[in-house]
Amino acid sequence: MCTFVVSEKIHGGNVLASAKILLDTDVIIEWLRNKSHITQKIKNLIKRGAVLAWTPISVAEIYAGMRKGEEKEISNLFLVLEALSITDTIGKRAGQYLSKFSKSYGVEIADALIAASATHYGMQLWTLNIKHYPMPDISIFKD
Repeated sequence: MCTFVVSEKIHGGNVLASAKILLDTDVIIEWLRNKSHITQKIKNLIKRGAVLAWTPISVAEIYAGMRKGEEKEISNLFLVLEALSITDTIGKRAGQYLSKFSKSYGVEIADALIAASATHYGMQLWTLNIKHYPMPDISIFKD
């Protein structure tokens, strides 16, 4: 697990953001594993004033795989990032994504909700699994 070098929460309303980026669960996991390329990119984005965010979907996925003794560090990571709410509008858009892409691309509900959240909040999505996001209306962050 990583040791966090960022000690302040990034507030979208208090920072001139160069970018608004929603982190997919896989990126958060790599950050927790202290993968240097991910950690360095996140540090650089925060220094530039980017707003980095997560959804409750990522929290659920990460807590599902959490090992004993990791909860405090994982909780601290989520305090550093902005929390996005899942609304009924996001749920409807996710349902549309599932209707269109679940059979042809194997899109699952978690990915549909994350993609719909990125679109709803006008954020780029940073993912390491681009194939999970065939939706043409989402903006993918290129690391």
